[in-house]
Amino acid sequence: MTAPAHALRIRTTAGRGTLLAAILASGMVFLDSTVVNVALPRLGADLDATVAGLQWTVNGYALMLAAFVLLGGSLGDRFGRRRIFLIGVVWFAVASVLCGLAQDTNQLIAARFLQGAGGALLTPGSLSVLQASFHPDDRGRAIGTWSGLSGVSTALGPFVGGWLIDALSWRWIFFINLPLAAGVLLAAVRWVPESRDENASRTAGRRFDIAGALLGALALGGLTYALIDAPVRGPRSWPVLLAAVVGVLAAVCFVLLERHRGEGAMLPTTLFGSRLFSVLNVFTVLVYAALSGFTFFLSVYLQNVVGWSALRTGLATVPMTVLLLLGSARAGALSARIGPRPLLTVGPVAAAAGLLLLRRVGPGASYWWDVLPGVLLFGVGLTLVVAPLTASVLAAVADRFAGVASGFNNAASRTGGLLAVAALPLLVGLSGTGYEQAGALTDAFRGAMTWCAGLLLGGALLAALLVRRPASADGASDRAARPARSG
Repeated sequence: MTAPAHALRIRTTAGRGTLLAAILASGMVFLDSTVVNVALPRLGADLDATVAGLQWTVNGYALMLAAFVLLGGSLGDRFGRRRIFLIGVVWFAVASVLCGLAQDTNQLIAARFLQGAGGALLTPGSLSVLQASFHPDDRGRAIGTWSGLSGVSTALGPFVGGWLIDALSWRWIFFINLPLAAGVLLAAVRWVPESRDENASRTAGRRFDIAGALLGALALGGLTYALIDAPVRGPRSWPVLLAAVVGVLAAVCFVLLERHRGEGAMLPTTLFGSRLFSVLNVFTVLVYAALSGFTFFLSVYLQNVVGWSALRTGLATVPMTVLLLLGSARAGALSARIGPRPLLTVGPVAAAAGLLLLRRVGPGASYWWDVLPGVLLFGVGLTLVVAPLTASVLAAVADRFAGVASGFNNAASRTGGLLAVAALPLLVGLSGTGYEQAGALTDAFRGAMTWCAGLLLGGALLAALLVRRPASADGASDRAARPARSG
């Protein structure tokens, strides 16, 4: 991408203001992604929620993000990145207020769906605004600063959220978004320049793939509904079977539609001509399914069985985030030297060992002796995976597909989490208000940790057998159709 006519420099007031807007916006989305799990026991008790209600509280948000994040990026390219970014911020803030004001589970779930839709507009805009606005000489530094400080917000999220839940109410984890959104709007209106893809108007008929996005959402929604509702209605009940059939048919139609549209589709199927790209995205689904299943069950278990406060529960996983912040760059550099396969194999094995250690946590557990070792092992494993995985996904396809490849990998990670939160309670026999019963929740937690460890080991095996060193980033047009060979 060439420099825009009035490209921003990072040391200017406008540059700093644009960076502030992107960081606050990303922090707002990341905060809600990490904090809601900590709040689940309190909001569940306050709203008399069932396990299905807690699942939809998490998955309503994740579903909209996974299904529409690629469309959100396309909207910004066509209608203006700042415009769509601002719409996303306002939408997210209004939905956050509705979440905080919810008086029953249905209202909360509906508001979470709306919040996820706002996040799908906001999330791609945070990065694309930086990419489009800054001078090429300053882009790397701007994106690096954005990434680092957004990571800090992720680390602080459980601490801030836990404190708000204990001191005030779970509702304040949503209300806290209002001052953040106000800061984003003030900075964006004042300093963020407008930009768009000048080729979008000529290719809008091919690139603006609303039908693809809707089919993707219907596929994910149908399968998620079937998995969550099966313990309630029974796996052979007609609503569950209908949802499953609709989900599968929508997925088939999505693939056929995207294949028909070729490179003009929201998701060009030529990307999957690269075996490496396909394998890495399956790997992504497995690893992030384990991550989401782990965080969903751990937060509820530590509060309802071990007896910890929301603040202490939030702090329990902070070392994992700190490891990611400190070690991801080093893992990326190591992967560049030795190739991604060793790290993508060893990392999931270490993370799986951490989850198996956590199975022994019970009432009266010590954080230092019972919880921290498992969290640290899981964090080390995740640190070995994240940066090499992202770099390998981008290197596995031609440069012109970098944006859609990154977006699809982001959607794959969210899809993995979505399906894990939907399926794990069914697999471990947790339903109704079982999360409030120590015995039932203990059995479910230990079963869930075993399933998540199995997903990670499956990812490790996949990496060991099929991942190879990607080709160097030379922009070769045929990389999307040919996997690289390892030396």
